[in-house]
Amino acid sequence: MPDALISRSSSQGRWVLAAAVLGSGMAMLDGTVVNIALRSIGDDLGASIAQLQWVVNAYLLSLASLILVGGSLGDHLGRRRVFMTGVAWFAVASMLCGVAQDPGQLIAARLFQGVGAALLTPGSLAMIQGSFRRADRGHVIGQWAGLGGIAAAVGPLLGGWIVDNASWRWIFLINVPVAVVVMLVAARHVPESRDPEAARGFDVLGAALGAVGLGGATYALIEAGSADPALVVAAAVAGVTALVLFVVFERRHHDALVPMHLFGSRTFSVANLLTLLVYGALGAMLFFLVLQLQVVTGWSPLAAGLSTVPLTLVMLVFSSRSGGLAARIGPRVPLTLGPVLCGLGTLLLRQVGAGTSYLTGVLPGMMVFACGLVLLVAPLTSSVLAAAPDRYAGIASGINNAVARTGSLLAVSALPAIVGVGGADYRQPAVFDPGYERAQLVCAVLLLAGGLVAFAGLRDGAGRALPSTLAAWRE
Repeated sequence: MPDALISRSSSQGRWVLAAAVLGSGMAMLDGTVVNIALRSIGDDLGASIAQLQWVVNAYLLSLASLILVGGSLGDHLGRRRVFMTGVAWFAVASMLCGVAQDPGQLIAARLFQGVGAALLTPGSLAMIQGSFRRADRGHVIGQWAGLGGIAAAVGPLLGGWIVDNASWRWIFLINVPVAVVVMLVAARHVPESRDPEAARGFDVLGAALGAVGLGGATYALIEAGSADPALVVAAAVAGVTALVLFVVFERRHHDALVPMHLFGSRTFSVANLLTLLVYGALGAMLFFLVLQLQVVTGWSPLAAGLSTVPLTLVMLVFSSRSGGLAARIGPRVPLTLGPVLCGLGTLLLRQVGAGTSYLTGVLPGMMVFACGLVLLVAPLTSSVLAAAPDRYAGIASGINNAVARTGSLLAVSALPAIVGVGGADYRQPAVFDPGYERAQLVCAVLLLAGGLVAFAGLRDGAGRALPSTLAAWRE
């Protein structure tokens, strides 16, 4: 921990928030901006739908597999140090993505890029938790979530403009100057913090089992129906086995990568289950929507990106207030209503098709979805961190981010095959359109299920107070 925790109203506090938002926003932006460029990437590199899935999922796979490692390394070695390493790594990987000459090279570079994101993403939030005064954290996390959500929402807009006016390659190359700014700000203004009680050893086996488990499951989901069936079955068995062994090993290992006793908190467990459902639906919804607007509705990449502007505006205005509201009344109400509104917005967007008008066919769904997202993002993040002791700030953030990325990873991997979209179907409107409708229905069901989980699983006061001791935790 830094020697003296800082105030959110101080100049240093604003710089710390800026570094955290720019760093995590860069990773969030890259997670969404790629979606809008998928059709252009496919046409330029001659990629199939499975290869386009891998362009998205290679990044998510390494991010989800290693984000726990990133959070743990930050607690061990210093959160600012690991964060800055991740930013530099991300910049180099972005350059490799920008110069890729075929789908295989791009997929490999995206895998490499996800490693950098796994280092910087949990460090972003852990720096806030480790730097700011306890009374200021809820408000600062709300600002972080709101500004970071803007980065995610502005991705399709920025991606559309870049693809229309330059090349899809610049959606990656633009990360380099942003990374330089982030490193300069972090080096000058962000205090170092770490967990003074962190064990000296590192859970290598746990990290390996988690990576193998997610990798095997993802490969099986994406390649089912196209690769050798024996290979798909072997990957699925290896993935499931590794995930089971991961849970067993982590429960018994003293210095586990994932301190399983954190899940003894009802709030922590419910919030992470909600995260899995909601971010799975969000990742798949955006994947299909931006393709639908271009393939079936016939819009340009820029027009498809402009359709998401309401998300940006609503998140900008209301997210920090949502974080403050949850701090006062507890997260149960906003975390119940948020996913329900997102689900209703997704059902409205399910009607997008040929000849859809923006004002009557896209805007209503976007506005409803944006309102739900505002209620959801900041309270969910605050609840996870409030349910964990301060010394576990890095790993708690890492667990929640890993759950979020895993949800997106599994949904984007599985849904195209489930709804009957494969091969080059993203180039055929008559085939892609019914698949889109089925996919959005599944996403809406996941979001509504998330609202039910929050309503049934959270208590009205859960998450309002940060635990100050480890007395209530089972060691």
